[in-house]
Amino acid sequence: MDRRGGIDLKQLFCALVLILCTVVPVSPQEVVADLSQRGVSITANFDGSEIMIFGAVKRDAPLSEQGPVDVIVTVSGPDLPVTVRKKDRVAGIWVNNQTVEVDAAPSLYKIATTIPFGDAISDTADLRHQVSIPRAIRSVGAPDTVEDSVSFTEALIRIRTDSGLYSVEEGAVTLVDQTLFNTRIALPANLVEGTYRARILLLRDKDVVATYGTNIDVRKVGLERFIYNLAHERPLVYGIFSLAIAITAGWGASAIFRYIQT
Repeated sequence: MDRRGGIDLKQLFCALVLILCTVVPVSPQEVVADLSQRGVSITANFDGSEIMIFGAVKRDAPLSEQGPVDVIVTVSGPDLPVTVRKKDRVAGIWVNNQTVEVDAAPSLYKIATTIPFGDAISDTADLRHQVSIPRAIRSVGAPDTVEDSVSFTEALIRIRTDSGLYSVEEGAVTLVDQTLFNTRIALPANLVEGTYRARILLLRDKDVVATYGTNIDVRKVGLERFIYNLAHERPLVYGIFSLAIAITAGWGASAIFRYIQT
């Protein structure tokens, strides 16, 4: 109370806020997840790998009070600039006619969902969180000479989809009792070395309510690591070494051929 015995409005407001926070339960949802492996070793005979992603939905309130959820899992490789060229036929010869520089595109992008992608997330949420493959590719602009720059991004997506680097697996995430989920992400043999990002999005009514992210380390090991380091750190030595191997292989093949003829 104030000095006149009245009620202090500021104190009353603070008390009401405290009561409301106590009575009205705040029940956010969280994602608790893990991976079967957090590193991939690329060796000379590496032919791909598979990572299992599993987890649970952590709730502070009963499911009946929060409604059903869906899960989207993405695995993306390092973002790298890409040059996309379009060939046209000029005087009977196919030549590169137009070129667009894509600022950054993931070297690998895999999406797995519980239901069809369009039914799981809205366009607004997709734009905000950059979940779909076109949203994950950053292309600021194209030269004025290029009429249809969007077709270059579509061509990049089509090429990498055909090579197994991009994919959308709808229904590949198993969600049990709206709580436990798991999926398997296949990694092809043509991986780029670097840090990959696994991301899990929890959605309700097509809106993202919780996210979880972790890294996957992809590195060359053994002979592959030695050759990679040699080529990038000492290119002159690598060139001499490659030339020596080519000369030795040619001489050996010639010697074997002469031996067979005699």
